[in-house]
Amino acid sequence: MTPAEAFDEIAPRLRRRPDIEAHDLVAADASDRLILTEAGSPQGEVAVIGDRYGALTLSLLRTDPGLRIRVHQDALTGERALALNAADLGVSLERVTWHDLDPSLVAGAGTALLQLPRSLDALDEIAGVVAGAGARLVAGGRIKHMTVSMNDVLARHFGRVDVSRAASKSRVLHAGEPLARTAGVWPRREHHADLGLTVCAHGAAFAGTSVDIGTRYLLTFLGDMRRAERAIDLACGTGVLATMLATAQPRARVVATDQSAAAVASARATAEVNGVADRVEVVRDDGLGAQPDRSADLIVLNPPFHSGAAVTEEIAPRMFADAARVLTAGGELWCVFNSHLAYRPLLERTVGRTRQAGRNAKFTVTVSTRR
Repeated sequence: MTPAEAFDEIAPRLRRRPDIEAHDLVAADASDRLILTEAGSPQGEVAVIGDRYGALTLSLLRTDPGLRIRVHQDALTGERALALNAADLGVSLERVTWHDLDPSLVAGAGTALLQLPRSLDALDEIAGVVAGAGARLVAGGRIKHMTVSMNDVLARHFGRVDVSRAASKSRVLHAGEPLARTAGVWPRREHHADLGLTVCAHGAAFAGTSVDIGTRYLLTFLGDMRRAERAIDLACGTGVLATMLATAQPRARVVATDQSAAAVASARATAEVNGVADRVEVVRDDGLGAQPDRSADLIVLNPPFHSGAAVTEEIAPRMFADAARVLTAGGELWCVFNSHLAYRPLLERTVGRTRQAGRNAKFTVTVSTRR
């Protein structure tokens, strides 16, 4: 059985849970199959990067009983979905190890398979790690999400970049002949003098070293937030809110949580470089799953609205429910969102009394008090 044939067998049974599931959100697509086809049959050890819900890893496991696979998935929900799908299929994961995006991921593996990220910075960091280990890279995606700039990024790290023929609206980039050069410097950092803040960011972190405008608007309300003993920056990204909150409230212990490995590493670096790492605990979690009930006085949130490449409004309601569970009675959830989303009634039902703290041309900031 070839990896592509194994994919054809298992793909209809793959699910996305615990990530958002809907009829138009798939767990695998034609780009997974094309990556497996173009990669051939790797021997010994292979690295798999960005495997969304396990399609690549599980297909390879079904094909070669001797193959060992090193996996890096940025999203924690992706790791959990892979494990759940393996259990459903009766596939053992004893030959799989999970790694950070560092040399241990690729060392000893001649081939790395990649579901292309949409961010060029994320691709640059990944390509640097793969090339640094002397491996070849087989990277694929849906054509609508690919750009010529991806070839340019790969050319910084590899002497040869070839493009496959298109198949089922997908394409693969082959990168070989790794260049004898060091990888880019990650995380990158940028100082924002207006905020008195230095932001650190790995390639896959949302907004990079910038501070997105929604977060900037929420930061203008820091002085209005209740004094907290324990605060949480939910979906923390690069840790801007957590770091600024720890700076504004020196007595508060702050937890910064995100499901993205890149975000967690970035937030730790941001807290460290700004001198608040002793009061900011950064954890990788799906929402607030690891946080005890009634354990936080204050939660700040700039909710995401993307699940992979898909735009969805299903993420924020889950986060509001998490906040309601974790807040103490009288605790506050401060939230910023695009005004057209009109989350206020949902916040009222889920968390408690909600008032508008501010509104500008694009964003609304609300504060919800836990019942």
